[in-house]
Amino acid sequence: MNALPELLETIEDGIATLTFNRPERLNALSTPIMQGLLDGLPRLAGDPAVRVVVLTGAGRAFCAGGDVKSMAESGGEHRSMAEAITHLRSRMEVSRILHELPKPTIAMINGPAAGAGLALALACDLRIAGTSARLVTAFVKVGFSGDFGGSYFLTRLVGTARARELYFTGRPVAADEALTLGLVNRVVPDDQLHDVTMELARSLAQGPQTALSLMKRNMNCAENAGLAELLDMEAVHQVQTGRTEDHREAAKAFVEKRAPVFSGR
Repeated sequence: MNALPELLETIEDGIATLTFNRPERLNALSTPIMQGLLDGLPRLAGDPAVRVVVLTGAGRAFCAGGDVKSMAESGGEHRSMAEAITHLRSRMEVSRILHELPKPTIAMINGPAAGAGLALALACDLRIAGTSARLVTAFVKVGFSGDFGGSYFLTRLVGTARARELYFTGRPVAADEALTLGLVNRVVPDDQLHDVTMELARSLAQGPQTALSLMKRNMNCAENAGLAELLDMEAVHQVQTGRTEDHREAAKAFVEKRAPVFSGR
């Protein structure tokens, strides 16, 4: 009997759900998981049947980050410094792909999210956490400096002073504090996490896809660009979306006092 893959993928109602599937290791990242994300995310980005991507973990954890146990068992890094850097950097592309994916992404945080696992959650557009979620940078606890863009995303979400505190101390953040800090968008009871997340995902999947995609590009640009550059981008995107069937449908529905039915065109 074949073992289940370490990254599960399902597509339903326009929602692609990717599930880390190493519950016995708290879904610590592995080569199959990373390759699955590197291969799968670009494919889902180009699939017109997929409108939203949800990232979550099997069992009682979202993702424990790097597999520290495997690192200890391997006895150390056998690649040269240059090879190790190239290898890690190629895997870290997952964070950029998630951040730039032209579709809404949601992290459904069902338990601990640590290290690179936290960074992947932060790379998503939205984060819904169960009450048992614990978010921790973790790197300092194992003598690492951090990877997968965590320092980029965390600084932008909570500010430089708080981000440095969370990195330097490695203290865990409970779900309620994560909500207060702005690390997550919502906290819900664990037994409601799946339903609440999927309700949000379905709502986004039924939305105007071109507008959502270009809205995400605007938001990403706003993180680093000057105002003039952002205004240029907004002008282009506003005119583009104004010429879509979805905009015409929404305007007609507004006049007719009904809910619009978006086609994604």
